[in-house]
Amino acid sequence: MTLALDGTRDKRSRQRNEILRDGRLAGLTAHELADRFGTPVFVYDLDVIDRRVRALRDALPPRAELAYAVKANPALAIVAHLGRLGLGADVASGGELATALRAGIGPDRIVMTGPGKRDEELAAAVAAGIRAITVESPGELARLESLAREAGRRQAVMLRAAVAHDAPAERVRLVGDGGVGKFGMDAADLAAAARFAEDSSHLELRGLHGFGASNVLDAGVLVAHVASMGRAARSIASAIGRPMEIVDVGGGLGIPYEDGDGSLDLDALRAGLAEVAEQWATDPLLADAHLLLEPGRFLVGPAGAYLARVVDRKSIDGREVAILDGGVHHVLRPALVRTEHRVRPLGPVAGRPVPMTIAGPLCSGLDILASGAVMAPPSVGDVVAVLDVGAYGFTESMPYFLSHPIPAEVIARDGQVECIRPRLDPVTWLDAQVIPDLR
Repeated sequence: MTLALDGTRDKRSRQRNEILRDGRLAGLTAHELADRFGTPVFVYDLDVIDRRVRALRDALPPRAELAYAVKANPALAIVAHLGRLGLGADVASGGELATALRAGIGPDRIVMTGPGKRDEELAAAVAAGIRAITVESPGELARLESLAREAGRRQAVMLRAAVAHDAPAERVRLVGDGGVGKFGMDAADLAAAARFAEDSSHLELRGLHGFGASNVLDAGVLVAHVASMGRAARSIASAIGRPMEIVDVGGGLGIPYEDGDGSLDLDALRAGLAEVAEQWATDPLLADAHLLLEPGRFLVGPAGAYLARVVDRKSIDGREVAILDGGVHHVLRPALVRTEHRVRPLGPVAGRPVPMTIAGPLCSGLDILASGAVMAPPSVGDVVAVLDVGAYGFTESMPYFLSHPIPAEVIARDGQVECIRPRLDPVTWLDAQVIPDLR
């Protein structure tokens, strides 16, 4: 018996909770959307987001909280919608902080992360009075303490632990020595930072933060990370002689991108987290701690689709190729991490399915959205959908490359659709430039 993402238990339910249902996107035909908003265009289904939030909450223990990772999709309408659903926000820049505040998420529900926070960003977070700032290093902690003193504030902080995975068990551990990238502090610096924060009248140590891995589909790995972070938080709490308030385990909840990929087992996640919560409940240093998760991709990824229109068809050495009016300048992930999204031709497409190369209009061999995707060949003028782009789609792109139009973003709910960010033509940014007279 598995938990479907609409919140119901149905072992027969294998349909993904995603924007594409019965050949329609959020209940609308691809050609309706393309004709109204032009192509390329990003479309997000709020109903899908609602179901995914409900399903995830159902898998969490009572003292768990969700802070949406704004980096996944910072569209103001998306952030505001998640805020109305009661989620907080995990922001990683001053711009994301401004987005969360404008979206109506209260400062007491916002945490700030990120490895390179500028003084002005830290000062803005202090001035806003956000719930906590995650500190990445002893140097950042000292800068934050100085800024809080200048502002006459006492700022809540979490300390970020550098974590790694021990293969093959994928047991998350704190890093004692050696380099593992750029994030967080090793055990020695964590201990020193905790003492510094405890001694300061302008800092308040609230908890520990640690991010394990991205796009994890194994519930056991996620549960192991939570358990390990609990042990690390207990160690810090023991050192300072008082309980921890927050154990922030970051995000990392994954989604399947290819047809053969399995989904995250929410039943297994529920059972594992319930066991961890029972252990914490018997520990005076963790009994009152809130488990904070910062999901992004999991909540919004399957809610998004990128629509582009076929502008050319050809055969190269026997391989069928369709050229679209959009490509990796808008959906960069296939070129960035060498993992393709599912691509679907939508509309009255006829013919025998064959392997297709789906490519964009860029003067680059990297501009391939799918290679060998089996589908009925679309014709010039047909609309193709790239799925699972509700996260790390629009804002992970490089939209100015080759000066193509920047797509509109639209949201849909209950079959109604509205533009949330208009299409931008190249003349828009040409008008913002000048040719200086330096002769």
